[in-house]
Amino acid sequence: MSAQFGRWCWRGASTTPAYFDKVSAILASSGPDASNVYVKDNFGILYRASFTTSTSRHEQQPHISSSGAVITWDGRLDNRLELMNDLPAYLDSTPTDVELVAAAYDKWRTKSFGKLIGDWALSVWEPTRQSLILAKDPLGVRHLYYLLENHQVTWSSFLDPLLKMAGTTFTLCEEYLAGLLTDFPTTTLTPYTAILAVPPSAYVTVRPTRHAVTKYWDFDPNKTILYRTDSEYEEHFRTVFSKAVQRRLRSDSPVLAELSGGVDSSSVVSVADIVIDRVSVETPRLDTISWFSSRIPELDERPYFSKVEQKRGRTGYHIDLDRIRELTPQESFTTAFQDDRLAPTPFHGNQRVEFFRLYAAHVMSQGYRVVLSGIGGDEITGGGVPSPTPSLENLLARGRFIALAKQLKAWSGRTGKSPVDLLLRAVRSFLPCAIPIVSEAPWLNYRFRRRHRASFRGYPLRMRLFGPLPSFQENMRKLDYLRRILAHISIQSKFFCEFRFPYLDRDFLEFMYAVPQEQIVRVGQRRSLLRRALQGIVPPEILHKKVRRPSVSVNGNSTVWPSPDAIGEHLVSSSLGIIDQIPFRELLQRVRGPYSGHVNDLTRTLTLESWLRHILVQHGSTDADTRLVSIANFETSTTSNPLPPNPSVQLGCCATAQANLTRERR
Repeated sequence: MSAQFGRWCWRGASTTPAYFDKVSAILASSGPDASNVYVKDNFGILYRASFTTSTSRHEQQPHISSSGAVITWDGRLDNRLELMNDLPAYLDSTPTDVELVAAAYDKWRTKSFGKLIGDWALSVWEPTRQSLILAKDPLGVRHLYYLLENHQVTWSSFLDPLLKMAGTTFTLCEEYLAGLLTDFPTTTLTPYTAILAVPPSAYVTVRPTRHAVTKYWDFDPNKTILYRTDSEYEEHFRTVFSKAVQRRLRSDSPVLAELSGGVDSSSVVSVADIVIDRVSVETPRLDTISWFSSRIPELDERPYFSKVEQKRGRTGYHIDLDRIRELTPQESFTTAFQDDRLAPTPFHGNQRVEFFRLYAAHVMSQGYRVVLSGIGGDEITGGGVPSPTPSLENLLARGRFIALAKQLKAWSGRTGKSPVDLLLRAVRSFLPCAIPIVSEAPWLNYRFRRRHRASFRGYPLRMRLFGPLPSFQENMRKLDYLRRILAHISIQSKFFCEFRFPYLDRDFLEFMYAVPQEQIVRVGQRRSLLRRALQGIVPPEILHKKVRRPSVSVNGNSTVWPSPDAIGEHLVSSSLGIIDQIPFRELLQRVRGPYSGHVNDLTRTLTLESWLRHILVQHGSTDADTRLVSIANFETSTTSNPLPPNPSVQLGCCATAQANLTRERR
């Protein structure tokens, strides 16, 4: 993953190379292979490269297209051959990805974005039109943030330089913090009200007089794939999934694959071995990395990932989580953000720091630049407990009542629930009351939860009876969740590698969204299509193993909670009106050892408190010219526990963090 940073001042001081020298130093670890700057008058852009393919080593970025547009591309282009056929100038050559992207933009302008398949983020500066365009791929795998001020715009692949080079004070975004306490904030948000993120499948147009967000592509709800036999669906699945894996093996260095022992990662590794065997791929080899814990049965996946290792005849790198716990002291919640480096988001903490140190050391020692991950497989292929609800909703919406009666009878016999109960559950999906509360932690402030109902309900939309099939609507809901995960979990730059997700391949997703729901989940059978298609490819012990739900949270030191004395008398999150301090401290007083209550909610609350102290106290400055961030005192009348006196913390005036956001609708 490379890095880009740009600045355009349409009024005022010109942009200087010295400014970009400072930015380049900040982004050095994110783009260690090359650094280039384009500066002209009041516009400048920096590109720091991390080479992962043979063609990327020949790229010259920022790239000037034949029309004069200045283009910076951070990405991997998967449909190179298709584009070359549509762009005859490149039929007899081997263009770089950025050259193909520039030619496509010159020919189709913003319509070209929908033709670019892969993981990418790009910026296009058109000096003749005085226009800047920032765009991201439909899944949002790459990050791109922008800061609009009075007479200038600044954008970056990472938040760090936007914060450090702005020379101003930022106000924390309350809606982002609400999203953090549930699952993940919506994709346009950052922790700071002034800094926004380019949404997936959209582009931002910036001109001196206005800026706009435009969606350029979306999944087609009317696309359907119907075959006569199961074997045709299975063959099509193998084809598109193999292609998705093959695209992500494009690397001129060895590729590392995470192998957890689950169906998702095991399928990726097993299919990758076949692709490498039968198809010409760029990578010299594929290795695996796994982790396990003998003390926590739910984490001891050795019996399963060893089956894959046996089949491929190679043992991967193993990390013993029990050994890590023995060698590292117990960490309190305050140590998550205790180093001197800025953690721009609460997802940058150093929890399980020894695990990441071992992981990163292995990556560096073996020269990996690409890591394959199974993220998304569970949501896309019908993982979890088999549910009849999507199929029943489809039959209800289309008025297929005879088929509905047959499905109710079949699922009733399998689940032991009455047909009436199953039908009522499907009907409730179309009612407003069907939208659940994601988090009901009793210590969260009532007024705070009311202001951010959408966040605490997971940004849902009520199921519509008319329009796209309910199963398609459910797929879009799951996709939105995956996009939010990708948007707010940044890969740490110290890994020096690029994470790739085969299950989030656009063509694979289009196929999975177009096949009948009954192919994906059948009566009492989860992952039906995947299991049938990969029979004989993935070891049967993995394909047909039962899901084991953790009896305790498994994130390292999760069973040891801080005491009220350990967190101190004053809580920043309480001063902001996010939590009620009394019930929270009472809970911590009661909790000792394993805790089966609101485990995730408690973990998120402690992470938020730790990060607020880090960002506001440690990285706040008494110098008004360099102060990084201020607290927005959202509920001035209810701050019963004021912050401890500290000159580095500035209390801002009352202001909610809505700030003209373009929220993605599902």
